[in-house]
Amino acid sequence: MPVTLKGSCRCGRVSFTADSHTPVPYQLCYCSICRKTAGGGGFAINIMADSATLTIEGEDSIGLFHAEIRDEAGRCARSRGERRFCKGCGTALWVYDPAWPELIHPFASAIDSDLPMAAEKTHILLRFKASWVEPVVGPRDRSFDGYPEESIEDWHRRRGLWID
Repeated sequence: MPVTLKGSCRCGRVSFTADSHTPVPYQLCYCSICRKTAGGGGFAINIMADSATLTIEGEDSIGLFHAEIRDEAGRCARSRGERRFCKGCGTALWVYDPAWPELIHPFASAIDSDLPMAAEKTHILLRFKASWVEPVVGPRDRSFDGYPEESIEDWHRRRGLWID
């Protein structure tokens, strides 16, 4: 049975729940979007949940942000990812991408439920890390300048951490 994640913003205007088969907060994202909107330590930790199970209180206090992504040639494109945040306090809540309509990606920092500890972490998009950030990479951790080929689901399944 999936774990029900309970999350909220700092000011209490927004709370939400969603069921997750993949609740281990193992993936640290160093991209400029995540670290600037949700990553005070220079990264954000994204987890995954079933979008069909999302329930929200305070929906009128939720804002929507589409980041602009600059490519190697300097051109900007609008991200299809819908980043949700509290309009009252600015707490980053989750990302929804219409390419995967069955999923939402809550920021672990917005989750109030106890989450399991990750025995190993995956550091992604390190090519975008801030110059002041020194990633703490453990002996079992994996690091990527871009995205890993292994999905969040595959990571959990390979380690026997998928929750049915």
